[in-house]
Amino acid sequence: MKTPLFAPNPALPSRRHFLKASACGFGSLALNALLTERALGDANPLTPHAPHFAARAKRVIFLFMAGGPSQHDLFDFKPRLKAEEGKKPNIPTDGHDVTVGLANSMSLGPMSPFAPRGKSGMIMSDLLPHLATIADDICLLRGMNADNRSHDQASLQMNTGAFLSLRPSMGAWVSYGLGTENQNLPSFITINAPTDVRNHGSAFLPAIHQGTRVNAKPSGPKDLPIQYLSDPASPESEQRRRLDLLQAMNRGLLQRIGGDSQMDGVIESFELAFRMQAETPKLVDLTRESQATLDLYGVGKEPTDKNARACLLARRFAEAGVRFIQVTMDGWDHHGNIRDGLPKMCAQTDQPTVALVADLKRLGMLEDTLVVWSGEFGRTPWSQDLSGTQPLEKHGREHQPESFCAWMAGAGVRGGLTYGTTDDYGYRVVQDRVHLHDLHATILHLLGFDHERLTFRYAGRDHRLTDVFGNVVRGILV
Repeated sequence: MKTPLFAPNPALPSRRHFLKASACGFGSLALNALLTERALGDANPLTPHAPHFAARAKRVIFLFMAGGPSQHDLFDFKPRLKAEEGKKPNIPTDGHDVTVGLANSMSLGPMSPFAPRGKSGMIMSDLLPHLATIADDICLLRGMNADNRSHDQASLQMNTGAFLSLRPSMGAWVSYGLGTENQNLPSFITINAPTDVRNHGSAFLPAIHQGTRVNAKPSGPKDLPIQYLSDPASPESEQRRRLDLLQAMNRGLLQRIGGDSQMDGVIESFELAFRMQAETPKLVDLTRESQATLDLYGVGKEPTDKNARACLLARRFAEAGVRFIQVTMDGWDHHGNIRDGLPKMCAQTDQPTVALVADLKRLGMLEDTLVVWSGEFGRTPWSQDLSGTQPLEKHGREHQPESFCAWMAGAGVRGGLTYGTTDDYGYRVVQDRVHLHDLHATILHLLGFDHERLTFRYAGRDHRLTDVFGNVVRGILV
């Protein structure tokens, strides 16, 4: 049994009143005729919940740069690396650091020039010309820190708070805590999802809270944006009758066995999928957008098209009431030839991500939408040559969880602020360190939650996203 430690808001209308008001057209997210008492059942886990206190953010868009962007080439300029390029690095390790291959490495300077941006003077690489235009809207976290240098484990920690056990993802916790503003849509959408489903899974939370996968750029007519959602061969009334029979059988089994959270999730997922058929096709149809908006994101052009579609879909899902939207942009793992690979990734992602922030701001949504940009870790200040034969110009960088960079925008975050400082090599955080647990605590805080009280009882104890760690980073909040 779940034992949520947050109290429901008595000011919220009951589910029945919510349905009646929606059916009558009250509010911008009015439900259509498919949304009925029967479809929702008696205990809908996605009913909107109130958080612990007044929230700055109603929703989160998490832009996940999978692979580990190089902070030394984008955000954390270190003159010493350029001055000592090609020499053996004199990194101040403490004897416990994992420095595989360091003996054969060299210091590696940034791939392009840096310059102050905006009124705030935020230091940023020339590789991010679009991001430079919104420097005063973002908060740059330059002292991020994680615990694992393996992609799989570090990605799990970024997305779930843990790397050694199966835990619910951030989006699942947000869905569990807040429900959804639109009962025709999931509370958690993951666009171009990573192959490891644990990064958007619900683990021991009810299955309804797991991320629904969306493909931003289908490869053909059979590759749908959301798989297994539509059944064009059957009319709607027939689908409803079949679903009613299936659900009656499932609920009968559920009563006999005395309850099962996974089966509850299956039942709710079937109902949600049926309701989604009415609204989702409109949301994934980008032809409804103006040409100016498509051009803003870079839709239909290379190399931005895939990520542009993903970011534009994120905005549309946010508008429609989805609480947590994860957008994965893979390809940042530059162990070799970073001088060629990194500029290409920046060209693919810079315009779409900045267009998303600018579009949210234009629509007045940035005030209550939290945008988070981060990889699972960063890259080392020293070079890496996988073959052992390449000249320095062809080297890449190894993984570095000791320090890396992320940025946030909107919903109570201080724009134009650079928070955190690393040593002269950009290796270790020396001031204003932000661990992943602190980032998670801060995200939940902006959503109105005390991260220590948003819990779920499982295996004999209360679990939370931040486990037994985490502090809200109040220095970055307005």
